[in-house]
Amino acid sequence: MKRLILIVAALVINIGAYAQIETPVKWSYAAKKISSTEAVVFLKATIQDGWHIYSLNVKDGGPIKTSFTFAPSKEYSLTGKPSEPTPVTKFEKAFNMNVSYFEKSVIFQQRIKLKSPNASAVKGKLEYMTCNDRKCLPPDDIDFSIPLGK
Repeated sequence: MKRLILIVAALVINIGAYAQIETPVKWSYAAKKISSTEAVVFLKATIQDGWHIYSLNVKDGGPIKTSFTFAPSKEYSLTGKPSEPTPVTKFEKAFNMNVSYFEKSVIFQQRIKLKSPNASAVKGKLEYMTCNDRKCLPPDDIDFSIPLGK
């Protein structure tokens, strides 16, 4: 009987390990005021070894590109588009095309114009897709709120 209980317990533990959700990317955020009317927000992805996320600039027919949607606000407006460092660009068989991506970590930036000296936070949503050499995870949407500080 003890042996049967141990086998069942081992199976339950093993199934639980497979049921865990993979999260190979962690996001963090910061903002820096450049002047009383301008700031830069930083969106950093820290990526587990072996995984990558895609650039802001991916052609149609490829993977889901990383994108940021900023909530409209009376306190700030966007200046230009989000920027990124130079990505790795390689041919991926899965998409049958060259794709640009980031490994280990990447910091995206968005300049904003402050319309109010009391602007408190930049809010929005990001979407990204992560893959390794064996599989891709479904695209993920994450809400963010980045405090602007004083």
